[in-house]
Amino acid sequence: MPFAQLVIGPPGSGKSTYCDGMHQFLSAIGRKCSVVNLDPANDHTSYPCALDIRDLVTLEEIMADEELGPNGGVLYALEELEHNQEWLEEGLQELGEDYVLFDCPGQVELFTHHSSLRNVFFRIQKLGYRLVALHLTDSYCLTLPSLYISTLLLSLRAMLQMDLPHLNVLTKIDKLASYGPLPFNLDYYTEVHDLSYLLPHLESETPMMRHPKFEGLNNAVVDLVEDFGLVGFETLAVEDKRSMMTLLKAIDKAGGYAFGGAEGANDTVWQVAMREGMQGMTIGDVQERWIDRKEEFDELERREREEEEKPATAPSLTEDAGEEDDSDGQVPESRIKVVRRT
Repeated sequence: MPFAQLVIGPPGSGKSTYCDGMHQFLSAIGRKCSVVNLDPANDHTSYPCALDIRDLVTLEEIMADEELGPNGGVLYALEELEHNQEWLEEGLQELGEDYVLFDCPGQVELFTHHSSLRNVFFRIQKLGYRLVALHLTDSYCLTLPSLYISTLLLSLRAMLQMDLPHLNVLTKIDKLASYGPLPFNLDYYTEVHDLSYLLPHLESETPMMRHPKFEGLNNAVVDLVEDFGLVGFETLAVEDKRSMMTLLKAIDKAGGYAFGGAEGANDTVWQVAMREGMQGMTIGDVQERWIDRKEEFDELERREREEEEKPATAPSLTEDAGEEDDSDGQVPESRIKVVRRT
């Protein structure tokens, strides 16, 4: 049974960067992976592309032939994909049991109310794929209450629209400390605690928010999100292996994936970690690593890298010319010299 991730999210959330990083991480832990590009505007992928929608239709052709703008062109391209589903299904059959990452376009209409993307993946499910939707959002949204509440609404709408096992992810968490202090700890935002505590900060964001009509609207939006009780967030620093491992464990749990790699003598530490279910990062660990003590941890990791890059030492055996070996065939200790490799 093949498994796949649907990587969705607004522009700039890091979808292609995530696909590239996750492809490398999955390969490192011995899980065969392929990436499918479904963005007709993405003509320079940073990852090896197993299937590319641009082989079916390109955004430039659509805009020229149909006289559409970029957003309309992307919607048209996904409708073309829906009407030519056989092209995608045949390509996926050639990938066999590979774990697949679908890099989707960034137009939010596609995963909030337009039906083509959802219909495409519903048909892929019928091929036997176990799908998990991964909604990426730049963690910068935490810096402004209005942005955060907008993100909650967008995430909730995407969850209802896609109707699949779903994870919301705050990306670029390693940059969050550079944006200034947050009024609450990170767990308040990831677990979507009582949003009424955020309303005073929302009202202080701009004078317009203090108007009575906006107060009623803000309360209604907050109540809506809390009544559904669906939205929560994982975190990700794509260049940090422990962060990637923690997210992948959450994805595997949502999709029902059981790591099936056979144990081997040459397994990496990350293969062992995934197979044996080693503890990932809690939200408290993320707070400490990337916000409270970021500079300290960065310096520690820098020193560790320097230690790893230092030249190794190894013994070298030298034998004086013309001397006979000891009777037992061993090299005398006097002939053993330790040299440093450069």
